[in-house]
Amino acid sequence: MRAKMPKHSNLVFVLAATLLVLVSPASCAAPPQPRRDPVVVPVTKDPATSLYTIPVRFYDNLVIDLAGPLVWSTCADAHLPASFSCQDPTCKLANAYRAPSCPARGGDDCSRQKVCQVYPYNPVAAQCAAGNLVHTRFIANTTDGKNPLSQVSVKAVAACAPKKLLASLPSDATGVAGLASSGLALPAQVVSSQNVANKFLLCLPRLDYGQGVAIFGGGPLYLLEGQPELTSTLEHTPLLKKKDNPSYYISVKAIALDYAQLPLPRRALATGGVVLHTRVPYTLLRPDVYSPFVRAFEKGMNRSDAKVAAVAPFGLCYRSSALWNTRIGYYSPSVTLTLEGGKNYTMTGTNTLVNVNNRDTACLAFVEMKGVKAGDAQSPAAIIGGFQMEHFVLQFDLEKQQLGFARLPYYVSCSQFNFTKLH
Repeated sequence: MRAKMPKHSNLVFVLAATLLVLVSPASCAAPPQPRRDPVVVPVTKDPATSLYTIPVRFYDNLVIDLAGPLVWSTCADAHLPASFSCQDPTCKLANAYRAPSCPARGGDDCSRQKVCQVYPYNPVAAQCAAGNLVHTRFIANTTDGKNPLSQVSVKAVAACAPKKLLASLPSDATGVAGLASSGLALPAQVVSSQNVANKFLLCLPRLDYGQGVAIFGGGPLYLLEGQPELTSTLEHTPLLKKKDNPSYYISVKAIALDYAQLPLPRRALATGGVVLHTRVPYTLLRPDVYSPFVRAFEKGMNRSDAKVAAVAPFGLCYRSSALWNTRIGYYSPSVTLTLEGGKNYTMTGTNTLVNVNNRDTACLAFVEMKGVKAGDAQSPAAIIGGFQMEHFVLQFDLEKQQLGFARLPYYVSCSQFNFTKLH
């Protein structure tokens, strides 16, 4: 006869099962590492090219490119060659987005070249060159959003390029830091090396105002003591993805001048989309958008008495001494982009009129795209340029796939971040 189990045996089994759970491999996994402090670097605007650079090592500056998928430079001896095969996942990441002027990816790439070959791209000269990957380190500082805290070395993989690829870049630039939404762009590499949040913040400087600031890992950001922390003031709109393109697109529903909606051809803004580029100094508008835009702006200005001959590449210019100057730039129609979600990106004279000819002339800082036809679906409807991003805080949140933005008060500048205080 089978012996009866004691009534308390069920408790034994429960305890045993509990112990098994407690010592199981899954339960022994290390807890997630806490996020580290964000990484901060100064941003400088080059007066000759209107491009923006960041320092990544002593005397080594890279042009920032919101559409760039790679980090590349003319490599120094300190870089360590990376022995990636052409089948390595890192090699595939490096070749995921090739510019049109680069060799097309082919199925026989590996049969010709066993070692990984990559194709760094100069976005200004629209030139490409073959290169190899290297292991490198970038020197920066961590930050609490108010000051630099301590120096940090960021491990990265970059591409080496010949010096001829530096054509048309700032004279002190040694390469390009791609900031696009791709695996080997600088933001992704800072996330991997430093375990920071997958977002980055840009506050681009205006010429003659000093340096701006870039923070990898998100905020906070304080520019003026006693003023609110700036990332808490951001409004948000979704970031859109396009196939085979790591650039940052947004959905613009309408354009308004002084809150009067611009009459545009049906679906003009939806056709091709709207993209943000730091490689472009001033916003480019496709012809079907530019023509009604410039007509409406000229009508809104209502200053035919101050109009002067256009200065290339601009199409509408005024005698600056005849215009009224205000705390938010020249007195002119505001330009508002109505974004998905109902948010408004509003630009005043600070972002709509630019001084040229030694400040004697002020021109509409929006330029007609060349080489594209009206309504061309292969071209963006608008490319938002660096000038129209200045005096804003922009946060590219790649975790939530959204763009945060806030216009700075007239008395606050991106150049007011305190880079002088290092703990």
